[in-house]
Amino acid sequence: MSNTQVPASGSNPQKPNPSDSDNELQGSYKELHKPSSSFKNRDAYLNRELQIMQPKRWRANLPFRDYRFEYEDTIPAMAATIGKVVMVGAIAATFAGPLGLGEAFVLENVRYELLIVSVFIILFSGFFLPTANLAGTHGPLIPLIPIVVAAGGHPMAFGLLIGAFGLLLAVSKGGSLLANLTSKGVCGGLLLYLGFIGTTSQVKNLFAWAEGIGMSHIAFIVILLTIVLYAVLENFQKRWLAVPLSCLLGGGVAFALGAPFEFQTGPGLPHMSPMYWWGENSGWMLGLPTVESFVVVLPFAVLAVAMWSPDFLGHQVFQKISYPKRTEKVLMDIDDTMVSASVRQVAGSVLGGANFASSWGTYIVPAAIAKRPIPAGAVLTAVFCVVAGLWGYPMDLAIWEPVMCVALIVGVFIPLLEAGMEMTREGKTTQSAAIVVFASALVNPAFGWSITLLLDNLGLIGSKERSANLSKMSRWIIPGVMFVVLTGVMAVVGMLPGIPALLPNFRQ
Repeated sequence: MSNTQVPASGSNPQKPNPSDSDNELQGSYKELHKPSSSFKNRDAYLNRELQIMQPKRWRANLPFRDYRFEYEDTIPAMAATIGKVVMVGAIAATFAGPLGLGEAFVLENVRYELLIVSVFIILFSGFFLPTANLAGTHGPLIPLIPIVVAAGGHPMAFGLLIGAFGLLLAVSKGGSLLANLTSKGVCGGLLLYLGFIGTTSQVKNLFAWAEGIGMSHIAFIVILLTIVLYAVLENFQKRWLAVPLSCLLGGGVAFALGAPFEFQTGPGLPHMSPMYWWGENSGWMLGLPTVESFVVVLPFAVLAVAMWSPDFLGHQVFQKISYPKRTEKVLMDIDDTMVSASVRQVAGSVLGGANFASSWGTYIVPAAIAKRPIPAGAVLTAVFCVVAGLWGYPMDLAIWEPVMCVALIVGVFIPLLEAGMEMTREGKTTQSAAIVVFASALVNPAFGWSITLLLDNLGLIGSKERSANLSKMSRWIIPGVMFVVLTGVMAVVGMLPGIPALLPNFRQ
């Protein structure tokens, strides 16, 4: 990891004082751009590209005028496409089971979502909001979906409320406010927990797949070789190549050792009519939602949006650690990302997609490692999603366990672990980090973040000097309200271990 000091969290970081080096960066991107051959190495060129980019909010940002495409941009685009196929497929399949829908529904909805998301990627991250991370998939919601369905929840109502609450949070600048109140220790602990849980879950998934085909040794060999490959790439400072090389290694070794694989999903185009997807005898087979449908999913929608802040914050902090100095302008803006995710969520739900939006982790983490700004890789991600959705065959490869598991491990979860360790190596950050991990293991990361945010800002753990400098509103009122709201909603829907849901409708 970079030894760059991590600046304070937030959506709009303070700009450093002007200096001679800053004066060298005056002018438009097109004027300041120099060919890579004029730099001593590739790393210096990529750092300079980050420093000279001047993203414009709600104005046209055009390729080659405001940013350029580099071959490093293909890495996060590849990782993002794999992650999208996997996560949307998981959400669609989780809905399909309780609703009695088959695999054909899952496959077609995934293809549909790949086409939907590509439009919003280009529109927002590639054109109007170049510091908004791509609107990805809200993975932590997956365990809640069976409860939502059992309670009579409607996917369109759920999605529309998530979009509405997300827009309210974005317009009120609530996301960046909560980010600014989160210390390094709290954020570092959150990254450590997410990285560790993600890594272990993917290792278990790979072994479960290998045991299912009677070849457990394949999982061990693939993971062992991936560890060695990652170490070699780290040594030569080529970690940004980890995703494609690990996918090639994992898939190639597994196939060579006899693991079965065949392409099954051919070229095709999904149904593009919302009326088909929301028909009573087609698509979801649910018809349109009623007022009662919105009431049922209301607490889940509040919880979903409340869980955005720690997720978005972790992605922004990873950028800060990975990017060089004087790159504040290109950092992910939390509020703009919430706007992008909210609008994309509303549109996707109306059209009939199964996705529930959040910040796209499988894109932003590899992009930060490759030292690339958001927009160029975003455009390539949109292209890759369209190709995968229409061609079909890449979807089979993306969800094959030897490819999928190692891609997520080296592209997302191991870097999150490294970032968490980087943030908790100084000062009293370890106290807060340990409490985050402890509380997250008890319930989930949103609970862990909210209770530790309150304890840390009160000065019970972490830096007492930092706590003393906070206003009463920042010290306990905002963190206290956030904790009470989150814990209350979790209690209502039955997410607190050992405590039945307060409302009978949510009891399974």
